[in-house]
Amino acid sequence: MTSFNALGLKTALIAGLVVCGTAAVAQTSNDSITQASAFFASADLVGEPKIVDCTLSQGAQTKCLSITVKADPQSYTPGPWCPSNIADGAEAGGIWLKDGEVHDVDGSFIKNLAELYGDAKWQLYDPDTGNVRFTGTLQACQAAARPDVDPAYQNYCVQCLPEYMPEDATMTYVIPVEPQAASQSQPTNFSGSGVAYNGIRLDGPAPLDAILAAHTIAPFDDCGGHVNPHVGYHYHAVTDCLQQSPATYGPVTAEHGTQIGIAMDGFQILSHQTAAGTDPDDLDSCNGHQSEGLAYHYHAGTAGSNAILGCLTAQAGCVFEDDTAICDASVRPPRP
Repeated sequence: MTSFNALGLKTALIAGLVVCGTAAVAQTSNDSITQASAFFASADLVGEPKIVDCTLSQGAQTKCLSITVKADPQSYTPGPWCPSNIADGAEAGGIWLKDGEVHDVDGSFIKNLAELYGDAKWQLYDPDTGNVRFTGTLQACQAAARPDVDPAYQNYCVQCLPEYMPEDATMTYVIPVEPQAASQSQPTNFSGSGVAYNGIRLDGPAPLDAILAAHTIAPFDDCGGHVNPHVGYHYHAVTDCLQQSPATYGPVTAEHGTQIGIAMDGFQILSHQTAAGTDPDDLDSCNGHQSEGLAYHYHAGTAGSNAILGCLTAQAGCVFEDDTAICDASVRPPRP
């Protein structure tokens, strides 16, 4: 299939959605809010969804859906991440990704990291006791869960706990009601890929190179999530924990596949496989596709891919820790 990243195709697509009336996101504000409330019914919402003015990543001024959530999944307890001893089984740890494959972070995995990566410098455990070195405090988390890992925490299993986040910590997602054409695809490593129906951030790729360069791993739990001190709990992989949203938000129905979230450009994100249990074979570089009678949408990447989405096809909205901020995604703020 021809890539969807060509400007002409994208413009025609988005214009076609509006003209033909096939995009459910092009609806009245009240309808959008009603649909969003149903879609995020299982999320830990702070206040009600609302429609706001926004400026997107390439300057388009439009209307956006704004939701504020706590990064707290209501259907399960996040974790575990790091095992405490090399004798521990898979139930004591999470998962890690290598070469597109998902590995259980059990004691054996920790013990054999030097062999797995072909580097004798890996040593995340005490050879006398078998105890795994992991970040067990907020201060250790802050020192290790950053691109420039503190040298004191090299050769550590990095885990940050949800309770390290302030009690009132929230994230606000501002997402266009109608996707707006972009001149080129947008990377997901700043805005993230989107937000899941349970209110958890669907993030961009984990910075594996920086993590591994410090001889650290930062495991995800079995649901594909971990915590950092800025956004709290978030996903880098979609596993079988996101089964079925309470409702759909957008034109693609459950007959094609399970909707797991909304992308930061306003398109729907569906599970990796279609409702028929097959892998789509015509996805573009952003993990999206369309067909006759089926509006453009994304399918999440495989759990081992470290790419929930490959990129964003249309202009992205905003993500804030401050729920009073005004969305202007064309001005990139400094990283925290």
